[in-house]
Formats: sequence, structure tokens, C-alpha cells
Amino acid sequence: MKQRTIATPTTTVGIGLHSGRKVTLSIKPAPVNTGIVFVRVDTQERAHVPATALAVCDTRLASVIQKEGVRISTVEHLLSACAGLGLDNLLIELDGEEVPIMDGSAASFLFLVESAGIVEQEALRQFLVIKKPIEVREGDKLARLEPFFGFKLDFTIDFKHPAVDKTGQRFIVDFAEHAYRSEIGRARTFGFAHEVEALREMGLARGGSLDNAIVLDEHRILNNEELRYEDEFVRHKILDAIGDLYLVGHPIVGAYIAEKSGHALNNALLRTLLSDPSSYEISTFTESKAPAAYSQESQPLFF
Repeated sequence: MKQRTIATPTTTVGIGLHSGRKVTLSIKPAPVNTGIVFVRVDTQERAHVPATALAVCDTRLASVIQKEGVRISTVEHLLSACAGLGLDNLLIELDGEEVPIMDGSAASFLFLVESAGIVEQEALRQFLVIKKPIEVREGDKLARLEPFFGFKLDFTIDFKHPAVDKTGQRFIVDFAEHAYRSEIGRARTFGFAHEVEALREMGLARGGSLDNAIVLDEHRILNNEELRYEDEFVRHKILDAIGDLYLVGHPIVGAYIAEKSGHALNNALLRTLLSDPSSYEISTFTESKAPAAYSQESQPLFF
């Protein structure tokens, strides 16, 4: 199981969901063992901000990472796509603080990276294998990782909204049986119209629109188009969780269980995990010995 990066650089332009500002995003190949590193090309020193769990500094409606005062906002959708495509090493250049929201899902990032091509590198992938259950709670919210020879997510939401209630509130995806691209990658972010004014006063959601989010009023969905999945809301929460979990720096071999979790609890889960070295180990696999969720020979569903 070799590490992977992209074959050629690729660039796109979009709007930040929270900042509302136009930003240019360029994704470039990186050497083995680099990890995923964001680069702010609009700063004098071209500041580098590695995508790590301990770099998370803000979790209000997005995962924000920071190094020495330089911030990268809303990294979760792009990191989710990187996890779904099995990418280990990238330099991601931005001329602003926030990753563009694109259509509110990971689909645009999947297309962008696949168009650039993906190549294997001469170093083994390092997996983080969960060795014992790790759990964090906050009131009625829960996030948990437990041993499992694969990668499976079980997420339950509870928004108590007429439009959401009509859809599935729980979804389980086992990537030995389901494909990221088709089952998760197209699920869009969502928000509630009555919260928009307050969020914008907080400096959030300034770039949100019906083009990049599912928007709900008190009773219904305001978008003209139909949901992409009948349970798109909970699937998007899984998309977010995959991106948040990829901040641990390795693909995870284990099962993730969540009830009403979000970016803050996901990050607390990773910090709790990393604080207990007995809860995990870093391993490599040959292709024949790898979990089916990651093995291209047995079940190439991530790719």
C-alpha cells in the first residue's frame, strides 16, 4: 500500500462560505511523508499550515486550522475528498483564508483531483489503527472510535425539522461495501434561513447561497432542485466527519460512531485519541493484507 499524491498541479476559483470572498485554490504534488499542508500565498512568507488535529483553533460551523496566527478555514470538505481518494501528500495553496465552498459538497474537489491524476509514491502508507475504544460526550452528543478492521461510520442526527424528519436521520457506511464518491461525496452542506442574520453578524455564512448549500426555512427546503440523496443531511454530516477525522494525519482503521456530533466534538475525539498512545498504533499493510475498505484489489470503493 503506497502513499499517493496528484500527478500534476490543478487550480480552481471559488467563494468562501463564511468569508464570502473570492479565493484561488491550487493543489500541487508533494514528496513522501509531507502530509497535507496548506500554503497561504498571500502572506509575505508563504506561510505553511499543516492539516493536523492539534492545529484546529475554531470549530464554529467549520474546521479551522492555524499556525503562528495564520488561519485556514473550512478545510473539512477538501480533506474529506482527499480521504476519499486516498491522497497522503499535497501542497494546497490559497490566496485567502478560506477554502472555497464550491457546490457545498466534495464533488468539485473529487473532479478537480481526478482530472489532475493520482500517482503512487515510493513509500508505504501509514495507517492509524484503533486499538481500544475512545469516546467523548457533550450532553446528548457523542463521538466514538473503536477497533474495526476497515473504515466504517455510523452517524445519527436529530434536527427536529419537518423537512429533515422526512429523510433518514441515521446512516451507516462501510467502505468495504460502499463507495465514497457515489454514497457520500455529493452530499451538500445545509443551513437554516432564520439563523443567517445572526451568523453574518458573527462573520459567518457571508458567502452562503442556494448554489452552495441546502437552505431550509421553518417548514421546507427552499432550493428548487431535489435532494441528491433521500437522506442527504445525515450523509453530509458523515462527509464532514471524514474530513475532520483525516486531520489525524493518517487514514483510520476503525469504526466511528456519532450522535449529533459536529466539528468541535470530532476534534475533541482526535485530541483524546492522540493523548493516549495505547489507544492506537501506526501500521503499514501490503495490498493483500490491507482492510477491504482501502484495498484496490479486493474492493476499490474509495477510488
